[in-house]
Amino acid sequence: MSGLQPGHSFVICAYKESPYLEECVLSVLGQTVKSKVLIATSTDSPHIRSIAGKYGIEVRLSGRKPDIAGDWNYAYNQAETEYVTIAHQDDLYEPQYAETVIKMMEKREKPLLFFSDYYEIRDGEKVYRNVNLIIKKILLSPMRISLMSGMKTAKKAVLSIGNPICCPSVSYARENLPYAMFTVGMGSNIDWKAWLIAAKMKGDFVYAHRPLVGHRIHNQSTTTQLIEAAARTQEDLEMLRQFWPEPVARIINRVYRNAERSNEV
Repeated sequence: MSGLQPGHSFVICAYKESPYLEECVLSVLGQTVKSKVLIATSTDSPHIRSIAGKYGIEVRLSGRKPDIAGDWNYAYNQAETEYVTIAHQDDLYEPQYAETVIKMMEKREKPLLFFSDYYEIRDGEKVYRNVNLIIKKILLSPMRISLMSGMKTAKKAVLSIGNPICCPSVSYARENLPYAMFTVGMGSNIDWKAWLIAAKMKGDFVYAHRPLVGHRIHNQSTTTQLIEAAARTQEDLEMLRQFWPEPVARIINRVYRNAERSNEV
């Protein structure tokens, strides 16, 4: 991909009327290093337009039927910079997030994805430690080693028993990745599938092992709704089959399903 500008962009993927959108906007505008900020949406509304107008942010309207993968692909391709983060409207970004992305990506010869640890936001409180967060940190620990972060086998291994990468924490090195990162037709695991696509490519996973993102857990989130509907369980199994024989995949899926229940509110 050519013609990209140096630097980093946040493209906030907005949907309907999130009460948390303005908090997200303030967090991306409050970075220690200035980033380009856009809002992308397939559900145009006075709420989104009002917040965008208040802070002088351009709104890009996809003009397509709402679909998670399609919306994320659209947002991904709106940025004109070499690094882009698809910011989730309910989540928060620590002031050093963009600065860390740029510094760590530029140290690698061929970066693919940047991601960081995160904390959960539950009922307005920041939660830095629980079983789910501890397990994900353990799974990601090999990516702290520079040599392993560029090995295809190591990248795939950290994804093989679940998805430990916090989706809103990810920044994409667009020159080194496909034009469309997300697979249409998947619901809850479009991010896990995208990480696997990237893991099979030559290049580095760049991991900042400190919490730079606050991921909000609430009963209106897409993830929570999918878990409650049991849709995620089937998609998890489909992903695990790409790493393991069927019997092993089913065993891991049962364990993984129990861990994911900590996402419920």
